[in-house]
Amino acid sequence: MVSTAAYGTWPSPIDAALAASHDGRPEFVGTVGDEVWWTEPRPAEGGRRALVRRTADGTIRSALPEPWNPRSRVIEYGGTPWAGSEREEGGPLVVFVHFPDQRLYAYAPDGPDQPWPLTPESGPGGGLRWVDPQLHLGRGEVWCVLEEFTGPSPTDVRRVIAAVPLDGSAADDRGSVRELTDDSHRFVTGPRLSPDGRRVAWIAWDHPRMPWDGTVAMVADVREGRFTDVRPLVGGADESVVQVEWDRDGSVLFVSDVAGWWELHRIRPDAAAPADRICGGRNEEFGGPLWRIGLRWFHLLDNGLIAVIHGRGTTTLGVLDPETGELVDAVGPWTAWVETIAVQDTRVVGIAASPHTSYEVVELDTATGHTRAIGAPHQDAVDPALCPEPVIRTFTGPGGREIHAHVYPPRHPGFTAPEGDLPPYVIWAHGGPTGRSQLVLDLEVAYFTSRGIGVAEVNYGGSTGYGRAYRERLREQWGVVDVEDCAAVATGLAEEGSADPARLAIRGGSAGGWTTAASLVQTDVYACGAISYPILDLAGWATGETHDFESQYLESLVGPYAEVPERYHERSPVHHTDRLTAPFVLLQGLDDPICPPVQCERFLAAVEGRGIPHAYLAFEGEGHGFRRADTVRSALEAELSLYAQTFGLDRPDVPRLELRK
Repeated sequence: MVSTAAYGTWPSPIDAALAASHDGRPEFVGTVGDEVWWTEPRPAEGGRRALVRRTADGTIRSALPEPWNPRSRVIEYGGTPWAGSEREEGGPLVVFVHFPDQRLYAYAPDGPDQPWPLTPESGPGGGLRWVDPQLHLGRGEVWCVLEEFTGPSPTDVRRVIAAVPLDGSAADDRGSVRELTDDSHRFVTGPRLSPDGRRVAWIAWDHPRMPWDGTVAMVADVREGRFTDVRPLVGGADESVVQVEWDRDGSVLFVSDVAGWWELHRIRPDAAAPADRICGGRNEEFGGPLWRIGLRWFHLLDNGLIAVIHGRGTTTLGVLDPETGELVDAVGPWTAWVETIAVQDTRVVGIAASPHTSYEVVELDTATGHTRAIGAPHQDAVDPALCPEPVIRTFTGPGGREIHAHVYPPRHPGFTAPEGDLPPYVIWAHGGPTGRSQLVLDLEVAYFTSRGIGVAEVNYGGSTGYGRAYRERLREQWGVVDVEDCAAVATGLAEEGSADPARLAIRGGSAGGWTTAASLVQTDVYACGAISYPILDLAGWATGETHDFESQYLESLVGPYAEVPERYHERSPVHHTDRLTAPFVLLQGLDDPICPPVQCERFLAAVEGRGIPHAYLAFEGEGHGFRRADTVRSALEAELSLYAQTFGLDRPDVPRLELRK
C-alpha cells in the first residue's frame, strides 16, 4: 500500500551507515599470470585499500594481509600503486606502495615472508614517494616515478623516473636507486618499455599547464639500463596526451586531443610521417583527465585488436580494429568505466557501474562477446525500487549554451507526495573542476531521493566527457560559468515544476565545495548549502596553501595571479561573506594537504557574528575526500539535518545538527 507524505519526510531504510559502508570503488585492475588483481576500499578498516586476487578457479582472496594499504601519494592524488608478475621459480611477486610510509615494498603472497622494503624510509608525508611501478624481473628491477621533496614548501619537489633494485639493497642505501631521467620536466608518468626492450616512452608536462592542457610524449633509447637520446615524440602546449603504449611493430599508440577530442593515434618514431588518427571523427572521448599517474583507457590484445574505453558523457568498453576502424561495444548495462583496463588472452577486464549497479570488476571475452562480473559483484543492499531512476538532461544556460546534467527525482515504492507538493532538490557540483559526475548507482544519492529529496548532478562547463571546447569553457571563468550553470539547472527544474523553488540546496566537495560556496555568496537561488573540503580563498591557494600539482592550476582557471590579482579577490567567497544569507555546513578533513583547514578557518572567522546559521565539522585522520565509514556517516547525517532544519522537515532519523550564528 502506498502512503501519502510530504516530500522530504519519507522514512527510508537507507541510513547513513549503510551508504557509508558502500563508499568507494575497486580500482587499478591488472593481471598476474592467469589471475586478475585489483584494489578495493575498506571503509570500516580506517579507509584503507586492500589488494585482492582472483585465482584461475574463480576464488577471490586477499593478496596482501592487513594492515597493508597499497596507495600512493605522488602528486597527492596518487596513481597505480602496484605491479605484479609470475616468477620463473613459480608464484607471483608483487611490488606496491604502502600508504602510511610511502615506501615501495615487495611481497611473494604464496611464500612465508612478510612484505620487505625496497626503498629507504623518509619522513611521513615528505621525503620519497613512488607510483606507477613497472616490474622488470629479468633486469632485477622495478621502474617507477620517484617524487622527492627537497625543501619545506609543498612546491619544493622534483620528479624523475627511477629504477629500484628488487634485492632490497636500496632500502638502506638511497644511492642504489638509479635515476633514469633528469628533472627537466616537473611531472612524468611511469615508463613503458617497447616489446624488444630497446626503447621506452612516457608522458611529461610542466607548470603552469595541467595534464589536460598540454603534455608531451617522450621517447628514449635503452642502453645498458640507461635512457639515452631522450627526445619528444608528440604533444605540446595545446595538446593533451594522456596515455602512450608500444605496439608490437615498434609503433607508438597514444591518446591525444589534438583534434578536439581525446582520440587514439599511431605514430612511428623513425618515420617522417605524422601521426595517424585511429577511429577519429566520432565526437567521443577515448581518454580523460590525467588526475592520477598510470591511468589507462586502452590496451592491446594479442590478436592486434585494441580494447578501448570511450563515449560522450557516459562511457562503454569496446574492441577496436585499428586497420578498419570498426568498433564493437561490449553488451551490458554499464554506463561508466573506470580508467583502468587489463588484458588476458582474449579477455578484457575493467571496472564499471551502471545506474542500477555499483562498481564491479567486469570481464569481456572477445572471442564470444560474453560479459560477466568476476569480482566485487553488485549486490542489492536494499530493494532496488528504493534507488533512483536517473534522467539524462540537457539544460540551457546563459547565452543559450548547453549544460549536461543527471537528474534523480525522489523515489520510494511506499510513498507518494500530496497533490501540488513539489520536492526539495539538491544540486551536486562535482570536484576537479576538470572532472565529471558519472551515471552510476550511488547510495549517497539514494539516501536523499528515498526520503523525497531530489538530486541533480551538474556537469557544468569545464567538465570532461564532452570534448575540449566544452572543457575550456571554464578557462579563466572558474567561479562564473560553474556557478551560472548550476543555477541554470536549479532554476530550470523549478520553472518546469519539478522542484520547489523555495527549497533548493547545493553541495559539493573540493572544487565542488568552491562552487557551492561561490554560489551561496553570488546568487539567491539556494536556501542552504553543504560545503566539503573546499577552496575558499583563491589568493591563499595560489600562494602556498596547496600542493605542487595544483599550485598553478588557477593560472588557467582564473588567470595569471600577477596580472589579475583583483580577480582572485573578487571571486573568493571568503571576501564576500557579507553577501551570505543561507545556512551552511562546512565539512573538512584535518589532514588535507590539497584544501587545508586554514581555508575553512579563515572563512569561519569572516562569517563570525553575521547571524548566519552554520556548523563546522572537522575530522581527525581524514585527508582530501572522506574514506572512513564513521566520517562519511557523520557527514551525511549533518547534511540531511541541515536540509531538514532549513526546509522545515521532520527528520527524527538523524541527530540534530547544532547550527550556530
